[in-house]
Amino acid sequence: MTTPKLASSDLPSFRLDGRLAVITGASQGIGRTFALAYAQAGAELILAGRNAERLGEVRRAIEGAGGRAHTIAADLGTMDGIRSLERDALKIIDSSDRQLILVNSAGFNFTKVALEVTGEDWDQVLNVHAKATFFCSQFMGKQMIARKYGKIISLSSTWSTSTDLGKSIYGIAKAGVSYMTAALSTEWAPLGVRVNAIAPTTTLTENTGRIMRENEARAKRLHDRIVIGRFAEPEDLVGAGIFLASPASDFVTGHTLFVDGGWHAGG
Repeated sequence: MTTPKLASSDLPSFRLDGRLAVITGASQGIGRTFALAYAQAGAELILAGRNAERLGEVRRAIEGAGGRAHTIAADLGTMDGIRSLERDALKIIDSSDRQLILVNSAGFNFTKVALEVTGEDWDQVLNVHAKATFFCSQFMGKQMIARKYGKIISLSSTWSTSTDLGKSIYGIAKAGVSYMTAALSTEWAPLGVRVNAIAPTTTLTENTGRIMRENEARAKRLHDRIVIGRFAEPEDLVGAGIFLASPASDFVTGHTLFVDGGWHAGG
């Protein structure tokens, strides 16, 4: 009996050719790494973030490698900033017939014990991690529904389902991102939009790497929970990010994919 073989044309594609990806938080860290990887995979980019100079550096790196990118400077911690991103992005989207991707990567590390959390802390953390994720998804969801196809990928966290000292409101925000992922997928899957999330463990971005170096005791405690035996690098998340943005994941929606080095398996 012969074993049937897939023809090369039947294999799923991990390429992003013909796609336009909006990436928030694209000036550094995970967002920057995703932007460079998506460009290499064939996508055109809209890079969004607060730091116009850093966004320009990422755009030049993409263009220097033969890709195409646009930059939009906006503070997504405010509704005014979100609406500004929407207005500027729409001009580019309306002039393109590409399929759309959104990566909600804007965010920041936050650790403070619950008894010391202020109202300002709460607003800042929830606005950037949850509110911006929702309203950027709402805006891009409308554009994707009009094209009958799209991919939304949001950054959740291992803290969405686990706890530690000082992670209360950060975990609340990230749990909200994972819930939002499932909720939006339920509404939009029949309309062609896939909505998923990636939940990394501690990832050595510029800011988080500095925090770990400054607090060795905390770094050791977190490190010891990761069964692979090291912290993540932004590049460790690229495979998941490419998969969820590509045609290879067209039957995946409403899922939070943990890229955590065995954090949950060991905990």
